Amino acid sequence: MTEEKHIFSMLVDNQPGVLSRVVGLFSGRGFNIESLCVAETMEPLVSRITIVTKANRPVIEQIEKQLNKLINVIKIRDLTGPKSVKREMALICVQARADHKAEILRIVDIFRCKIVDAGMKHYIIEVTGDEGKMKAILNLLKPIGIKKIARTGIMSLFREPN
Repeated sequence: MTEEKHIFSMLVDNQPGVLSRVVGLFSGRGFNIESLCVAETMEPLVSRITIVTKANRPVIEQIEKQLNKLINVIKIRDLTGPKSVKREMALICVQARADHKAEILRIVDIFRCKIVDAGMKHYIIEVTGDEGKMKAILNLLKPIGIKKIARTGIMSLFREPN
């Protein structure tokens, strides 16, 4: 069976140790976490955890069952398919040599990004989008010179019915 990327979104009690137990479930069974996002929801006592992992279907079902058994997990959803909105945000610091500044500004314009910091020798670009957009902009900026990058990983919400 082939491994596929899966996105789990779960609502959990916003308490110390909950994230540790969720991550411990993955590491204790040898599952890798590709990305992890955690933040408080509109309800201060509830947090949303978004986890991206790769596994085959039977393993994904096992992970979901194990997560549901954790006391502090309120609700869990597999948001892998088209019924969810997925985005990632990245801050990318690029070298801004004089001969590349115009090209960087064109890339920022094409990808609808923002330059959030500029110095004599660098730009920090904020970009938000899906996985394809992230790959595309990184491929264009790599030859110019990416100095450093910080990424959120995938965040996802279930689409509401019309």
